[in-house]
Amino acid sequence: MKIEQIYTGCLAQGAYYIESDGEVAIIDPLREVQPYLDRLTEAGAKLSYIFETHFHADFVSGHVTLSEKTNAPIIYGPVANPEFEAIVAEDGQEFNLGKLTIKVLHTPGHTMESTTYLLKDENGKDHALFTGDTLFLGDVGRPDLAQKAASMTQEELAGILFDSLREKIMPLADDIIVYPAHGAGSACGKNMMKETVDTLGNQKKMNYALRADMTKAEFVKEVTDGLLPPPAYFPMNVKLNKEGYESIDKVMAKGLQALSPEAFEAAANETAAVMLDIRHQDEFAKSHIPGSIFIGLDGSFAPWVGDLIKDVAQTILLIGDEDRIEEAITRLSRVGFDNTIGYLKGGFKSWIDASKETDTVETISALDLKSIVEDAPVFDVRKPGEFQSEHLPNAVHTSLSEINEHLSEYPENEKFYLHCAGGYRSMIAASILKSRGIHNLVDVQGGFNAIREAGLETTDYVCPSTL
Repeated sequence: MKIEQIYTGCLAQGAYYIESDGEVAIIDPLREVQPYLDRLTEAGAKLSYIFETHFHADFVSGHVTLSEKTNAPIIYGPVANPEFEAIVAEDGQEFNLGKLTIKVLHTPGHTMESTTYLLKDENGKDHALFTGDTLFLGDVGRPDLAQKAASMTQEELAGILFDSLREKIMPLADDIIVYPAHGAGSACGKNMMKETVDTLGNQKKMNYALRADMTKAEFVKEVTDGLLPPPAYFPMNVKLNKEGYESIDKVMAKGLQALSPEAFEAAANETAAVMLDIRHQDEFAKSHIPGSIFIGLDGSFAPWVGDLIKDVAQTILLIGDEDRIEEAITRLSRVGFDNTIGYLKGGFKSWIDASKETDTVETISALDLKSIVEDAPVFDVRKPGEFQSEHLPNAVHTSLSEINEHLSEYPENEKFYLHCAGGYRSMIAASILKSRGIHNLVDVQGGFNAIREAGLETTDYVCPSTL
């Protein structure tokens, strides 16, 4: 028996490769399927099943393409209604995989089709549980993502999730290994551990949602409390996962169109494409194409694209080092953004060499901010919990996720200062504001981390877990 967790940090997502006697099952594969095909070839194994735990909202799964390339069936749990050929399994149905058995456990609540898969070893002993978004390490799946599809309130779904956990999962043995679909950083939960594998017994001890003495009313209140609005692209990803999508090969071919500075400029003007700069924030601050948006690859790239660009049909033009363009197109496609139509050939240097117009972002060090902070308007673009935990006393909170709703709060003429935690998000905010015609901003280098190190006065620290 071989179990491999294939974890993608930028999405905080875990896919799983299970092999026994030359047969393989893959659970919740990513959009780009070549790595799985390579594994199969290396092992000389056959893909027998593609299991999907539910219709994912935060990423586009590779189930459709993987099935087309291998003829392996796609399997969902009860009540799923995909618009492509798939096996909709019954609760308790079992699938043989070499010497192993995979049992379907319908565990609705995160979504109504949510299903976990119980792996039994060659002796029939329960060995591992692939929990999807039903059970995370330290948390459970948020119950508000399927409201429209299920015509139910988040409180009703949370109540169903409570029953699923207690009737299907908690009665299982403590030594079972828990393999969740996500870890810390995913928007599908709110309190996940940084670890990606644990035992069920340990989760029963420390996961707030699995307390043995917890009432359903307490569970509903705790699970639904403090949920931030889901990113706008989530429903569109569900639609793609449910209805199917374009081949990743076609997406890559379309995106890998090298454009000269002149052709790039013409494409931007003619298509209303977003010019997406994927370089480091320091490079963007130093010089960039006017009107371009910064979301650097060396950060939570795809989730921020989804949260801020929102419309997966939006056309995109890429600006960055040529050896990272393919990576960018791949990561965009993982969250359903398939309309990359080209990139700047030769990178930003070619734009400079062509004597095209450029812009900059003014920056300031935290030490220099210290001498003027009492009289300077400061805007904090971190998440609400980060701001509530600790902030500059005079800072105004304008969360990056909702920056377009805060435009009227920024001074029209007076210079103002932006910061996040480390500098990545504030540069995204700066690029968006400049694209909206707001140029009287200054980015604080190093963000709140640098502000704290520089000894600026902050509010008393409050542990985020108590908020």
